[in-house]
Amino acid sequence: MKNKLVTGFSKLSKKEKTTWLSDNLGINTATLDKLKDFQCHDQKTQDIIDGFSENTIANFYLPYGLSPNFLIDGEVYCVPMAIEESSVVAAASAAAKYWSERGGFRTTILGTTKVGQVHFSWNGEYQKLIANFENIKTTLLGSVGEITYNMNKRGGGIKDIELISLAKVGSNIYQLRVTFETCDSMGANFINTVLEQFAQTLEDYFMQHDTFNDDEKDINIIMSILSNYTPECLVRVEVSCPIDEIGTFSNGMMAEQLVEKFKLAVQIAKEDVYRATTHNKGIFNGIDAVILATGNDFRATEAAGHAYAARDGRYRSLSNCEITDGVFRFWMDIPLAIGTVGGLTSLHPLAKLSLEILGNPDAKKLMSIIASVGLAQNFAAVRSLITTGIQQGHMKMHLLNILNHLGANDEQKEEAISYFQNQTISFAAVRTFLSIEV
Repeated sequence: MKNKLVTGFSKLSKKEKTTWLSDNLGINTATLDKLKDFQCHDQKTQDIIDGFSENTIANFYLPYGLSPNFLIDGEVYCVPMAIEESSVVAAASAAAKYWSERGGFRTTILGTTKVGQVHFSWNGEYQKLIANFENIKTTLLGSVGEITYNMNKRGGGIKDIELISLAKVGSNIYQLRVTFETCDSMGANFINTVLEQFAQTLEDYFMQHDTFNDDEKDINIIMSILSNYTPECLVRVEVSCPIDEIGTFSNGMMAEQLVEKFKLAVQIAKEDVYRATTHNKGIFNGIDAVILATGNDFRATEAAGHAYAARDGRYRSLSNCEITDGVFRFWMDIPLAIGTVGGLTSLHPLAKLSLEILGNPDAKKLMSIIASVGLAQNFAAVRSLITTGIQQGHMKMHLLNILNHLGANDEQKEEAISYFQNQTISFAAVRTFLSIEV
């Protein structure tokens, strides 16, 4: 059947939406009945989850696992991770255990500033705008007193307002760049509410002040929105140890050879965008899993991280490596604008559980935890690449997925796991082992 245009779809009930799928797209009724298996047993919880999005017909499950033994700034954490890639939690756990025996992860919060922007056009003289800007700024701040009151009480609020000319866009295009401190909340709704009020106040200011003639009173607000690029909301995470404590590895590689090869791999990711993209994807394998588990926004986090990786005009590795005076050091700086209050962190039952498992951290501590998981994941991936290769460990973790896909019973799974301990794993090889005809 061909898809058809539909009106009023959002007003249909779940049952009516699934009936529409059957009637209009020919989806098998038995298949649609399986959606019932992906509903919460508790209707109150299901109603909360339905409220997160639009046109929901079921919940889409991801595995929710734990990565223990993360020693971060002297405290041990068991970190919740929501991700479907089989090797990620195992790799993070292995790296966490490895570094827990070598001093653990150390973090420094370099900043927590977030950014919002009001873009507008104005046809007056730039110098006249500059001359009036301090008064404009005072008026803007005065207009949002009620909005910022509670945030100010918590130690946050507006840090500064800067006027920027966007001459490359147009001679009369400007930006108010506003910096914020949002404490333990991600702050998107707070920031956007402030910015929209600023936009209204700016329009009123130009209309009401005699400083500007009639031609100068016409100001056009283009848009008001937070920026997900947060280079000043930054955490540094690192691990280090003497080379003689690095140990040996399964392929027999000695410590000196490993650290030199590891450093070279990171340098390649610094210079080659093809490698850097996959290198940084590995970092976000760990970061996204914790972001999801804690109810934060992985899309905003990735956007900020990738922009930061290209901050000098060329996309590079987020992580760094050096060997100095016999000490191996591996670290990264990464922007993480996240929260522990508000939004899904306060509403999603598993997000609340995740924060409880982590000891109900504030936003800064959660930044440190998330960054540590990202660096652990990166360490595990690079170590695998330069020793045994990535596929050996990855495919062993993926073997069970293949067996389930091929419908293997428990006895066949046990035999296959034993057989493939020392064999190359592929879909075709597993199918052959099970004697399944194509």
